[in-house]
Amino acid sequence: MNERRFFPQQPHTVATDYWHLLADGRIQCDICPRACKLHEGQRGACFVRGCEHSQVLLYSYGKSSGFCIDPIEKKPLNHFLPGSTVLSFGTAGCNLGCKFCQNWDMSKSREMDTLSSTAMPEQLAITAKNSQCRSVAFTYNDPVIFHEYAIDTAQACGELGIYSVAVTAGYMEAKPRAEFFRYMHAVNVDLKAFSPQFYKKLCAADLTNVLETLCYIKQQTKVWLEITTLLIPDENDSDEELHQACEWIMDNLGPEVPLHYTAFHPDWKMRDKSPTPAATLSRARDIALKTGLHYVYTGNVHDPVGGSSYCPKCQKCVIERDWHQLGEWHIAAGEEAHMGLCGHCGARVAGIFEAAPGDRGAQRQAVKILNE
Repeated sequence: MNERRFFPQQPHTVATDYWHLLADGRIQCDICPRACKLHEGQRGACFVRGCEHSQVLLYSYGKSSGFCIDPIEKKPLNHFLPGSTVLSFGTAGCNLGCKFCQNWDMSKSREMDTLSSTAMPEQLAITAKNSQCRSVAFTYNDPVIFHEYAIDTAQACGELGIYSVAVTAGYMEAKPRAEFFRYMHAVNVDLKAFSPQFYKKLCAADLTNVLETLCYIKQQTKVWLEITTLLIPDENDSDEELHQACEWIMDNLGPEVPLHYTAFHPDWKMRDKSPTPAATLSRARDIALKTGLHYVYTGNVHDPVGGSSYCPKCQKCVIERDWHQLGEWHIAAGEEAHMGLCGHCGARVAGIFEAAPGDRGAQRQAVKILNE
């Protein structure tokens, strides 16, 4: 475990490493490309990192907006231990400014009172173990901004045989990115669009950095990668943009990275938009499959066909899903650990599988962390 420097009068505050002093006396945070330049006492855009004692501190270590046991498919991860359980939690704040945020009550919060639950890394690991969870997920808001808390939790979980899962927008700088993914086993990256203008106008962020993160994960780590794009009517759902994104994924990440298209519902600062029609998700899925991607899914709609997994060779269903409930299972164990083979034709199915699926089902369960 990393040794963190805590502050006795601020029990959930820790010193951080990714920052540097500027010539004008301000401190620049180096955790993400926003590069917030802070005066003493000033918070960054994410709100949970700020300048104090001439350094950048994290103010949300060990605090959360709540804990839930979920099926792993809710992350969404369809090729990482399907049917297994995951202990999910997040903190507050975010380093993006998405006007369509679907978790705005947590990610846009500026009230630390939102973080009413407390759990240190060791407590989270023990709770996950006792709850028969195979993994812990850093989700709801982006773990980039609670980097230190996420890493320490991942290390504590690893000591008990619990996997670590990140759900992130991938908006992070190179050095913290490398440290972060050293401790992760699976990740779902939210590729919000394939348009620099979309990222600038609706997310206050930059697409280039997210693409760099995707390439880093796939090309330089062993972390299992899946991608999600929330399709917003008339914003990122054109045939042209969908084709471009899929072609980029094929060229840079390969056909075996699962891609999830999920439905938008009006929220936060985009309540004037209509929900995404199911037909849009099906159209996007067809485009991705025709481009050559092997595993493409629809989400936030009832679509058993778009939610199920198919063998890329014989095209038969290997994992049936109705919402997050698993049905038929036709994945056989390969010779290599966690390799999946099609139960129909024997072709390789990409992912991290076990001989039998988990039986969590679609139920979600809130969890209380007992503090000693």
